Amino acid sequence: MIRFADPAVLALLVPPAVAWWWSRRRGHPSRVRLGFSDTAVLDAVARTARTRVPRLLGVARLVGVVLAVAALARPQLGTVEERVTQEGIDIVIALDISRSMEAEDFQPSNRLDVAKAVIRKFAEGRNGDRLGLVIFAGKALTKCPLVLGPEIVAGLVDEVDFGEVEDGTAIGSAIATSLNRLKSGQGKSRVLVLVTDGVNNRGEIDPMTATRLARPLGVKIYTIGVGTQGLALFPMRDALGQVRHVQRPVEIDEQLLEQIAGETGGRYFRATDSEALAKIFGEIDALERSPAQIDRITRYRELFPLLLVPGLVLVVLAEVLSRTLFRVIP
Repeated sequence: MIRFADPAVLALLVPPAVAWWWSRRRGHPSRVRLGFSDTAVLDAVARTARTRVPRLLGVARLVGVVLAVAALARPQLGTVEERVTQEGIDIVIALDISRSMEAEDFQPSNRLDVAKAVIRKFAEGRNGDRLGLVIFAGKALTKCPLVLGPEIVAGLVDEVDFGEVEDGTAIGSAIATSLNRLKSGQGKSRVLVLVTDGVNNRGEIDPMTATRLARPLGVKIYTIGVGTQGLALFPMRDALGQVRHVQRPVEIDEQLLEQIAGETGGRYFRATDSEALAKIFGEIDALERSPAQIDRITRYRELFPLLLVPGLVLVVLAEVLSRTLFRVIP
């Protein structure tokens, strides 16, 4: 996109344009006219450079003036740049890593491996948001504080494994630890995604007591109960070190998870397989989006040197040649 910063200067082109038109119409006033009865003899004279160049010098002078005036109008070449800005959301994911997450009812692997893969994909799609990761079993541990960089959280999710904290299910501690991270957040909104497959049986704080701290902080909690009800396959090692699978009872406190979500304006989801878990995170991803704002910035590059230099060269060159080599004697 080209524009003139001072377009009013282009009005200076009017006088030379009028003068050129008038000289073409009336003839040059400084030239002496001679009358001939027969011009056939002149037609036989061969045209040479010395006869053609003077006329071209006038054209060059005119073009030079046009370029110089256009340069004074400051032509600019504009490049449009778009900058996408948005008010990010602060999101902490609290992931249960208790031994019950070893249940292999989520194909192609156990519950924890599938949850890690889904969370990693979720994190990678949250550009512009600050993400944090809390892991919990018998205790809660901050794996990653709120950071602006989904690849950081995605990488740390891959490192999560069983045994990082003592076994158990401390849902209240997980909520309290996550809220402690979110309270210093500066995002447009604050969200906690709690992923668990069990019943609260550990921790120093009751889950609902911890949940009631979320509302004053403006934190919305989404709870996800993962796994089947009743029985699930678990890998077990026998005395010889061989891995075999046994059926063990599993239980999810859905009533508690519904209360936690309802208390904060969030939602409770139930995932009984890997596809359902991926779909749930997709729904949360769609629910917690901040509208992006696009700022268009136009950067201009000055072009006047590209016109001014050749314009002045043409004018000076035409003037010098017309007064020396191609001087016309009246």
